[in-house]
Amino acid sequence: MIIIKTSQEIEILREGGKHLASILYKIKEKVAPGVSTKDLDTYAEKLIREVGDTPAFLNYRPAGARVPFPASLCVSINDEVVHGIPNAKRILKEGDIVSIDLGLKHKGLFTDMALTVPVGHVSAVNQKLMEVTKEALQVGIDVACAGNTVGDIGHAIESFIHSQRGKNKNGQYGIVEVLSGHGVGRAIHEDPYVPNFGKAGKGEKLVPGMVIAIEPMINEGTKNVTLKSDGYTFRTVDAKNSAHFEHTILITERESEILTKL
Repeated sequence: MIIIKTSQEIEILREGGKHLASILYKIKEKVAPGVSTKDLDTYAEKLIREVGDTPAFLNYRPAGARVPFPASLCVSINDEVVHGIPNAKRILKEGDIVSIDLGLKHKGLFTDMALTVPVGHVSAVNQKLMEVTKEALQVGIDVACAGNTVGDIGHAIESFIHSQRGKNKNGQYGIVEVLSGHGVGRAIHEDPYVPNFGKAGKGEKLVPGMVIAIEPMINEGTKNVTLKSDGYTFRTVDAKNSAHFEHTILITERESEILTKL
């Protein structure tokens, strides 16, 4: 069931979204060669609790998971698409790209955001992959307005990615299809399902007061992914890199409002 947020809830989500954006950009500044993914997770939890909020992912157990997620921050390196589990032995190296995905609960309501950032100097191929994925997110946000549908979001993202394939050294970009954006607010994951591909005009209609997370996950190669034995981390099957960007947005009568921004 799709939950339309009240004006009071929207104000709380605006506050929480600003907290989240501020924290994630601080974590971004800590990304450097020699830093462990556990270091980033520890820092994320510290920053969240300092502002009086609660980590959304810590001990969250999605449907089908054997165990709760053991960290506050998802940290996914190179060919890891999403939901990487932080580890003190996992050390960032020059040239890596890393997705940092964070959610928090502020006054009982949830927001969600992700960035993919370079570790030191990265290759032109990796830089282009990040730029294309970030732009795909904005393309999706641009069509996320009242009267359109989730299919319009997916179609816009898919069309943009297809237009970029000839600019990729390998001739293709893969849109991950088994993972998607989602509603968010009263829970970490709510209806509707917001895919990064689809047909214009299809799917749930967007109406004012809906709050959704749009999050394209774009691979350098094939769209196909596999789940690691930890039950959380998705990786590309061809070992090529992946990028991930996400914002929580509010549907309004006019253009959508990005809640996870400073």
